[in-house]
Amino acid sequence: MIDFDHNATTRLDQRVKEAMLAFLSSPRGNPSSIHALGRAARDALERAREEVGALIGASSGVVFTSGGTEADFLGVLGAARAARAAGRPPRVVSSPLEHPAVRGALETLSDEGFEVMLLPVDEKGRVEQGDLAEALRGGAALVTLALSNHELGNVYDIAALAELAHAHGALFHSDGVQAAGRMSIDVHALGVDLLSLSGHKMHGPKGIGALWVKPGVEIFPLWKGGHQEKGLRPGTENVVGIVGLGEACRLARTEGISCAESVSALRDRLEQGLLAIPGARVNGDRERRVPGTTNMALASAPGELVVIALDLAGVAASTGAACASGSMEPSPVILALGQPPDRAAEAVRFSLGRDNTQDEVDEVISLLPVIVERIRAASFG
Repeated sequence: MIDFDHNATTRLDQRVKEAMLAFLSSPRGNPSSIHALGRAARDALERAREEVGALIGASSGVVFTSGGTEADFLGVLGAARAARAAGRPPRVVSSPLEHPAVRGALETLSDEGFEVMLLPVDEKGRVEQGDLAEALRGGAALVTLALSNHELGNVYDIAALAELAHAHGALFHSDGVQAAGRMSIDVHALGVDLLSLSGHKMHGPKGIGALWVKPGVEIFPLWKGGHQEKGLRPGTENVVGIVGLGEACRLARTEGISCAESVSALRDRLEQGLLAIPGARVNGDRERRVPGTTNMALASAPGELVVIALDLAGVAASTGAACASGSMEPSPVILALGQPPDRAAEAVRFSLGRDNTQDEVDEVISLLPVIVERIRAASFG
């Protein structure tokens, strides 16, 4: 099957699998135990922590979680609650384009009495610094904006936005799940206080992620328990998953970024080919986005029907976030661009990765016009 849905998940790299199997092949202990078996587990955990940090330019501050969703919740809730306790105004600023994990955290904060302000975005999904400055008047606890959007691929100027947030006394969290391994990340150059990551988006295992917390920034844990992860994430660590995450980050740092140019070229080839279909258009900012992602809309061809037809033809694509699969409602991200529901429902996300080939791109370019024509004929016949 042709996999053009890398934003949903990526293939587990064989070397990551081997690193995890090697760890499982000999007896290991609990990383909190002080005996030899425990120390061996702790050593493996800390080596992986170093690799995660190296991917994002950090020498410390990595906290392991069960995945990107927990990392987002810990970053957003933990930072906002701690900032409010320290006397910051109970206001959080974000955008309507965020991943369901961040939106869920924002809903929780709203239920707790926080004022949640969503910045306006233009028809390409861009955020203006002036709108953020206006939202920050009077202060805020936290700003949370994704480094790369999960549906559009848009990349914000996070460094400028974080600097603005800090000038108003707010912390800055960024969801880096869709960016890690696809673009260079340096948390210090970005100026963020917190950054979320997920293993399975960069050829690592599912069920493991991380939150980077800038040293000196206080956040509250989501729950209380043991002392693991400096008390920020209680519970015995998933060492096997962490080993896999560490290897995935090492490979992303040494190999992944170098694939960006070739992946971008494949994405552009696909995009140009599909734009030849009458009524085709691109959603999002084509000038500033990660490699591999294009969000296409095909007039009078509902995205759900296009994705189903592609699946039957052996091609995996998506209408939006995998976390929202099964929903028949138009994507909130596309609606936020100002498109009416019928046009928003036409969106299809293609997300390519390092495993894809030019032959696969050309096959989809040849398949899709036939699929779209068939759907349009059925709709108007």
